[in-house]
Amino acid sequence: MSIYIRSPHSPLCDAIASSAHILTGSAGDYDPLLDLIGDARFVLLGEASHGTHEFYRERARITQRLIVEKGFTAVAVEADWPDAHRVNRYVRGLSSDANSEQALIGFKRFPTWMWRNTDVVSFVDWLRSYNDALLSRMPAVGFYGLDLYSLFTSIDEVLHYLDGVDPEAARRARARYACFDHFGDDSQRYGYAAGFGLSASCENAVVAQLRDLTARAADYVRRDGSEPADTLFYVEQNARLIVNAEQYYRTMFSGRVSSWNLRDRHMAETLDALAQHLSRAIGKPAKIVVWEHNSHVGDARATEVGGEGEWTVGQLARERYGADAVLIGLTTYQGTVTAASDWDAPAERKRVLPALEDSYEALLHHTGISRFMLPLRGKNSVTQALFDRRLERAIGVIYRPDTERQSHYFYAHLPQQFDAVLHFDKTQAVKPLERTSHWETGEAPETFPVGV
Repeated sequence: MSIYIRSPHSPLCDAIASSAHILTGSAGDYDPLLDLIGDARFVLLGEASHGTHEFYRERARITQRLIVEKGFTAVAVEADWPDAHRVNRYVRGLSSDANSEQALIGFKRFPTWMWRNTDVVSFVDWLRSYNDALLSRMPAVGFYGLDLYSLFTSIDEVLHYLDGVDPEAARRARARYACFDHFGDDSQRYGYAAGFGLSASCENAVVAQLRDLTARAADYVRRDGSEPADTLFYVEQNARLIVNAEQYYRTMFSGRVSSWNLRDRHMAETLDALAQHLSRAIGKPAKIVVWEHNSHVGDARATEVGGEGEWTVGQLARERYGADAVLIGLTTYQGTVTAASDWDAPAERKRVLPALEDSYEALLHHTGISRFMLPLRGKNSVTQALFDRRLERAIGVIYRPDTERQSHYFYAHLPQQFDAVLHFDKTQAVKPLERTSHWETGEAPETFPVGV
């Protein structure tokens, strides 16, 4: 049982507690959340870090209910399109992978633990079992990636497809994509050289290839064998990804806002394209669950980075779909997290410091409730009080507690950013499938060196 700790925030904490729905781990935990979602077609489930067990587990619980009870037919995640496609084929019974771990083997790019972890394996197992039990006339639930980092993998996928349906078009595509050959599959090296004028841009070549592929789409559907529409959609999306990835890497050294916006626009456009494709396939508007970081799921207009010109998938979804898009943030106060100390560094199990006192996370902590859902729609005393600007924490794949305030906090207006928040006061690190001895050992305990 949680112990209530009074704090300087007590009146507001009491008001939050009175509006909160306590999560007990029971089957009915998310009944109020499903009521809030209603008939919405897009449910965007966030996370305050890329390495927290509770975030993955609870997103899976919610997603399972959305699939079973509300007819959602796709899960779209913050992952590369071709890597997720391998999982998609597995959960739909279309691949030769023997199990979920094997289906996830495509996630080789840092950070591997983000999708190669025990919680994702459990969810993919469930999804495969659910699809296997469906009646033949019912659409299987798919698993899709929204991100654009897979420049060279996507090139390989386009070429492989064209080799099978149009060898002459494959020859032209190889000639166009040869623009990248001397960068050795190093996307950032290309971006630096092209962005600073040290090498010619590949922009015209990749755009021409996308136009060529799109123009011949109808012919390829006639030539292809099994699953022609799904296969061609997968390949066309790889070609679109190549165009957007080329632009992303070319601009990534010119400023954070421009590259961030290119990436989130790509993810939002991929979500739109996926919704249209699935809607045509099932003959009615498709419903999609999105798993991404809070910093993508939340509405940027409610944050200080939005004031600097950034936009997010959540904002773009609200602008396009209105109330059909529901944005849900997940937060924590303290615990452990799987993260790295630097880019491409090993995964570590790190201790998450208690949230800063002037943050939303600290405010939610001071309610004394360990796990709860807080609805944020509509005007009431709680949402009006929470609208006051406060700090909010974001831990990505890197966590630097020594520069906690500078590296992991930004100002936000929570009720405008999300439709609801799920708070888990103390959380644990997600377990990578490949755990090193360093991860197993973890950091020194909080009492070190006094408590040793």
